Amino acid sequence: MEKPLYSLSSIAAPHPNSPHPKPQPPHPKSMAIKPKGKLAKSIETELIALLEGGHAHATFEDAIKDLPAALRSKVPKGLPYSAWQIVEHLRIAQQDMLHFSDNTQGNYAEKKWPDDYWPKSPTPPTASSWKKTIDAIHADRKSFLKLLQEADKATLIDPFSWGQGQSLLKEALQLADHNSYHVGELIVLRRLLGAWK
Repeated sequence: MEKPLYSLSSIAAPHPNSPHPKPQPPHPKSMAIKPKGKLAKSIETELIALLEGGHAHATFEDAIKDLPAALRSKVPKGLPYSAWQIVEHLRIAQQDMLHFSDNTQGNYAEKKWPDDYWPKSPTPPTASSWKKTIDAIHADRKSFLKLLQEADKATLIDPFSWGQGQSLLKEALQLADHNSYHVGELIVLRRLLGAWK
């Protein structure tokens, strides 16, 4: 089983391997959008660029582009997962971090690690599953970026009232860290399958 990858080590607690506490009532502070300072705006801009692919490596879109359907369920020798399992894991984990970060109504549902985060089968359940998962990843990323765009300085860095010290900034960094790791895995997998230029 893959070692949990939700780790920015010293700056963020492991995300689901160290389960979140049960959801608490909404934070009493107002969630009204306030003007950002120059630093907060700069941080937001860099976080958005990072989540959309960063500047130093291939993007998620690069990693999945033109991958033949016949190879999406193949597990190369020496690797534990297929491309389908990695992509679906990315969807599940990103959605979990989105829901955790947008938990102002107190309805976040904790998942069990690792069972709820990885699909068991290397094969997509239906012919349309691949596209649905890709579309969901794009939609949830857009929703997470909206959280960043609407956050004032305090909302960005203050710990969530329902977490264990996590903040929107930590979740954004953790999401980018996690996604970039698995994008790298997808590229290695494609190289082993002879499907990467």
